[in-house]
Amino acid sequence: MNSSNLPTVSVVVIAYNDAGLVGEAVSSALAQGPVVTEVIAVNDASSDGTARVLDELAAVHPRLKVVHRTENSGGCGTPRNDGIAAASGRYVLFLDSDDILPPGAADALVRTAEEHRAPVTVGAAVRRELPLHHDVPWMPGLHTPGEVIERPVDRPELVRDTLCVNKLYARAFLQEHGLRFPDGRFIYEDFVFTARVLAAAPRIAVTGDLVYVWHVRRSAAQVSISLDRKDVGNWRSRIEAHRTAARILAEASPVLGSACRVKFLEYDLRMYLRELGRDPEYQAAWWTLTREYVDTFPEADIEAAAAHARWIVSLLRATVTPPADVERLTRLAAEPPRLLPPYATGPTGAPVWSEELPVELVGLSGLPVGELPVTVDAEPAGRAAVRIRVHDLYGRLAEAGPVTAQLSFVPRAGGAPVLAQPVELHPDSGGGWGAVLPFRLADLAVTGRRQGLRRMQAWNVGVGVRCADGSSVFTSLRPQGRLLRRRALPSSRYGVLLAQPYRTGAGALALRLAPGAEGALYLVRNRLDRARAARGAD
Repeated sequence: MNSSNLPTVSVVVIAYNDAGLVGEAVSSALAQGPVVTEVIAVNDASSDGTARVLDELAAVHPRLKVVHRTENSGGCGTPRNDGIAAASGRYVLFLDSDDILPPGAADALVRTAEEHRAPVTVGAAVRRELPLHHDVPWMPGLHTPGEVIERPVDRPELVRDTLCVNKLYARAFLQEHGLRFPDGRFIYEDFVFTARVLAAAPRIAVTGDLVYVWHVRRSAAQVSISLDRKDVGNWRSRIEAHRTAARILAEASPVLGSACRVKFLEYDLRMYLRELGRDPEYQAAWWTLTREYVDTFPEADIEAAAAHARWIVSLLRATVTPPADVERLTRLAAEPPRLLPPYATGPTGAPVWSEELPVELVGLSGLPVGELPVTVDAEPAGRAAVRIRVHDLYGRLAEAGPVTAQLSFVPRAGGAPVLAQPVELHPDSGGGWGAVLPFRLADLAVTGRRQGLRRMQAWNVGVGVRCADGSSVFTSLRPQGRLLRRRALPSSRYGVLLAQPYRTGAGALALRLAPGAEGALYLVRNRLDRARAARGAD
């Protein structure tokens, strides 16, 4: 069956004040070929040139139909609902005005849907960080290409994929179950729509093809709703959306409802906690909101969450205000989690959060070594090495017997890590272990180029610790001292190699590497652009 014989798709594009980007989104939908019978662009009463851009495109492309709303809805749900109502294709696909569909996306989704007679088909999506074009896979490992899930209850972890845009929906399925988005100003409307879809118990087919590119513009004058976290209202909206989704899922299946609440503890809660910031007023409001919501969770759901999430819940319950060491708590919420020293014990010798807040870290003694929230510090040791210190964790790491440490450079855009040579660890006087780990930035730059990273490369820097008992643990590095200084290094291959170590939002070491004069200039300009954007936001 060729593309011209496939059942047709209606692509619904929603837009509000996005005149500069909506044309690219619409063009990417039209470029899908004959499988897309129509592109329905819903202009949510924009006040810029969005209406003009869409009308001009529609005059050239007969497949483009434009719906102009006369009143702004305040959210994304209502215009998507308008698009569903206007659709005539056998399938419906959603697209936001600042994102794109990669070539062949609609074709791949429809072929998979038809092969497996699936009302819902899901494909791969990436978050593309602009302007650097770093692609970060969305929910990697959640879906297996070629898989067919007969009922969502058979795979409760599907509740973690809350996007609506990486999926193809049979329009008859949406009509039969009355599936629509929340109307009006409802933030995180995807949560509720996806819950309604899963509650309707469709067969779900999976294609391994990339079907959606989600553009992330953190330096934009107006960031997307999901990135606009400057006040506690965003978190309140996320909680309310999650509460609604969990209720819908629980009514359809207690298993799905429980999975949704566990997902909140392991994902949403940790994501926002690690970005809590230093504003005491925001922290206090966030803490109160979170405590009140988590208090509604059944104990069984809290016990089903990972140990690090359970400890966070215990701390929330233990104090009505954020603890003095709240920044330490944000590091526990990072990925991978890190429990920073000091390590206190309670009256019975059990590990506790701190002497000031003696909340027991229940379950730490039974965690596999690979899941221990180990902390490793790093400081400079010359121009081409770092000196690390591996902290023990209540004797658990000592039991395993650390033997070697190995630096790992992981592309932030996704891809295979670059591993340095393992180095032997030596016990130190403080009860931990130390080593000097050399690295070759020139070799790293060459590998980055081979992986398609051109002008600027971004790497997360981590370390793997191998133990005598055969176990191992991988974690990020906590930069210390003068490790974050930018350096311009001579290079026989590139002339100059600019290295800019930096601390991520989660307090971990990362590295920007720009090979050659062009790359170095690009890195400097990018840094200036970020600085200007930050000043503008202030």
